[in-house]
Amino acid sequence: MPIAEYFHSFMPKIRALLASSDQPDSFGYAMRNKRFQVFEALIQKNFPNGKVIKVLDVGGTAYFWKDREMVKSGKLQITLLNLEEEKNLSNGIKSMAGNATDLSMFEENHFDLVFSNSVIEHLYTWENQQKMARECQRICKKYFIQTPNKHFFVEAHYAIPFIQYMPKRLTYSILTKTRLSRLRKWEPQDAQQYLDEIRLINKREMQELFPDAKIYHEKMLGMTKSFTAHNMG
Repeated sequence: MPIAEYFHSFMPKIRALLASSDQPDSFGYAMRNKRFQVFEALIQKNFPNGKVIKVLDVGGTAYFWKDREMVKSGKLQITLLNLEEEKNLSNGIKSMAGNATDLSMFEENHFDLVFSNSVIEHLYTWENQQKMARECQRICKKYFIQTPNKHFFVEAHYAIPFIQYMPKRLTYSILTKTRLSRLRKWEPQDAQQYLDEIRLINKREMQELFPDAKIYHEKMLGMTKSFTAHNMG
């Protein structure tokens, strides 16, 4: 088989591997599953057997939870909070529309646990990130909040090394005019939206947002790929 044809046959697999973390065949999805194992261990450590745990997933979606054994067994009751409500959900999962920076519909300690994956960096400003952090700590007893490491060598959203340090105008051109990001060209409106909303967080800022937290370092190639702030021991 010619080299070009051989390479072409692997392109769908490569493209799937580099897809966003909501795609089951992607590397990001695999990393999320590995992180979830850490989360499950902390659940067992912090909550007694037989207790039904009320979880708010800020920015979450049903696909992440629907096949989790802790949900199917009834141990976790999940409320999804996102910009739009999801419909036709599995047992143990419900959804509502809302804003991560304003959870005033919930009283203090309304939930046993707040969970969030790669959301807090999508809030445009440091002020909004502070609001989300305060609200998450107000409405729960425990929390588990993850975000990509600003200084990891591959930027998490575009899958391009060191692009987080480039001017936004140059990043926009790379995203919309080349296939360097996940082997595809971005639609202009999608590229601009991401450039507007993403504000990556470093470890110092994560600790400032969650001063009582332990910071779990998720490693890849010996480097910290993401931070998770939690107060689960």
